[in-house]
Amino acid sequence: MIGSEASLFFAEGGFRIVGIDNNQRAVFFGPEGDTTGTLEVLHRRIKGYRHENFDIRDRPAVLALVKEIRPSLIIHTAAQPSHDRAAAIPFVDFEVNALGTLHLLEAARRYCPEAPFIHMSTNKVYGDRPNSIPMKELSTRFDYDDPSFEGGIAEDFPIDQSKHSLFGVSKLASDIMVQEYGRYFNMPTCCLRGGCLTGPNHSAVELHGFLNYLVKCNLEGREYTIFGYKGKQVRDNLHSRDVVKFMLEFSRAPRSGEVYNLGGGKDNACSIIEAFRIIEEITGRPMKSRYVDEARSGDHICYYSDLTKARTHYPKWHVSTELAEICREIVERYKGQCA
Repeated sequence: MIGSEASLFFAEGGFRIVGIDNNQRAVFFGPEGDTTGTLEVLHRRIKGYRHENFDIRDRPAVLALVKEIRPSLIIHTAAQPSHDRAAAIPFVDFEVNALGTLHLLEAARRYCPEAPFIHMSTNKVYGDRPNSIPMKELSTRFDYDDPSFEGGIAEDFPIDQSKHSLFGVSKLASDIMVQEYGRYFNMPTCCLRGGCLTGPNHSAVELHGFLNYLVKCNLEGREYTIFGYKGKQVRDNLHSRDVVKFMLEFSRAPRSGEVYNLGGGKDNACSIIEAFRIIEEITGRPMKSRYVDEARSGDHICYYSDLTKARTHYPKWHVSTELAEICREIVERYKGQCA
């Protein structure tokens, strides 16, 4: 989703785009995760789009391509993105998320060290430490009951002594490596620790793609499974378009070894049951759901990003798409696919 959004956005800005993707998402998640349709869109909408169908675990292929094209900007969004799936495929998860990132970083250091390197990280680098913050239970959500976190989780929040999931560990390894290449080699690198990054282009599945999968269940009459916390667990949601707008700002004034918590912030946060109501109001269809009184291991009770640092470093950037509008876009896109 983010990779395709970035490709389209930067192509409109005059960049020539080279994409690497081998549709591994379909291997991870089955037919619903297939990204073939997204690739067709890129070929259709981007003049001269060049696609490389190989795996970022293939070190010689990565090194050879970066040596050939010597890009002026690298946006790394490839990942095994599910903490549930990671437990079943730990070697593959770590190789894709950590080793694949190292391949790209070293290729950049050798052949284009001046190119901004933007890495999509995750809020799972904080593990379940956010659950240690005092919480208050409201009628439809949990929220922080500590004024220190009124604005959300900031970048200096601890990462140690917590349960991350194996996915969180592999992403944390890549996150720290991106920081280290920035600091040790003085390269322009940053990690964007995403909350729920979303938008109409997501190939959503149950294990990844919260809002999109919820819309899919609603429109198809599927049963949505809520895992624990009474459905009051909270996430902040950020449109993929706003993600790539931040990438543009960083590329124009890059820094070395930076990290940014990038989500929708408190204003774009919602619980699962609040999301149900938003989607039901848009579609006019009731949500079907079942409740499992066992939360996913390491799952956050409440998480939303403190955007202070991102906004301070890049004051031109802001969250431009409100939660309800994000949901409307996802609904319209999905209806269009089914028409």
